[in-house]
Amino acid sequence: MSVFIALAALGGLTLLLAVMLITANRKLFVYEDPRIETVEDMLPKANCGACGYPGCRPFAEALVKGKALPGKCTVSTDEGRQSIAQFLGVDLGREERQVARLACAGGTNVAINRAEYEGIRSCQGAALISGGGKGCFWGCLGHGDCEVACDFDAITMNEHGLPVVDVNKCTACGDCVVACPKDLFSLQPVSNRLWVACKNLEHGEAILEDCHVGCTACGRCAMDAPGDLITMKNNLPVIDYSKFHQTKDPIQRCPTGAIVWLDDDGTPVKGKDSRKIIRKGERRVGSS
Repeated sequence: MSVFIALAALGGLTLLLAVMLITANRKLFVYEDPRIETVEDMLPKANCGACGYPGCRPFAEALVKGKALPGKCTVSTDEGRQSIAQFLGVDLGREERQVARLACAGGTNVAINRAEYEGIRSCQGAALISGGGKGCFWGCLGHGDCEVACDFDAITMNEHGLPVVDVNKCTACGDCVVACPKDLFSLQPVSNRLWVACKNLEHGEAILEDCHVGCTACGRCAMDAPGDLITMKNNLPVIDYSKFHQTKDPIQRCPTGAIVWLDDDGTPVKGKDSRKIIRKGERRVGSS
């Protein structure tokens, strides 16, 4: 008899738990629009965050809920964005594509290291030791933390130990911005072609002892720029991109090429008065 009682109790408990689970499922059930899955499949699956969302899934949810427009995915193709817009029956929307820009041109052929760093090959590590040993305190340390951080192979180190961004691969994820201990990377709209490739805050030509392409704060770019497009702040030119900036005039008289014009592929173009760099090898202490 006790066996039957135990079995009955166990059966009753099982039934009670089943009822509770069914009730909880009905009470706690959250409906998910099936279109989210479809839209996610239509996205590039980069999970880069360029849209402002932590990944393609959250962005797909925002699209379906009407909180974002397909044009915000600057990594996708025109056809891909249009397909999503047509599927959801919404406007495409427009969002200018962004890319990572480096505010330094001081490779080993133009910039001097005044101290040799020996340790883990890391900019973060080198920066902890007296700023990294580079003559220009603000310059790129060249150990490639940005290259390692980039999951899209958009950054490579050139022969002079300077990061080069492939604008066609860059997704504006921002990992390089976080990785650089010198804060040399920033995300910029691709239309920002006029660019200051330096962050040196010293005034005068003393910087040239450490880097041939450093900004000397001569102010010629600000003088030649239309209106107040460029102002000098902390010995550096600052470009107001809210104003008309599709002009190469400010780069022409720069003596060092610290301010440049960026071609479609990100290649820097210097002005006619900029010093020509012919050195290919490493610049060492004591060399001109």
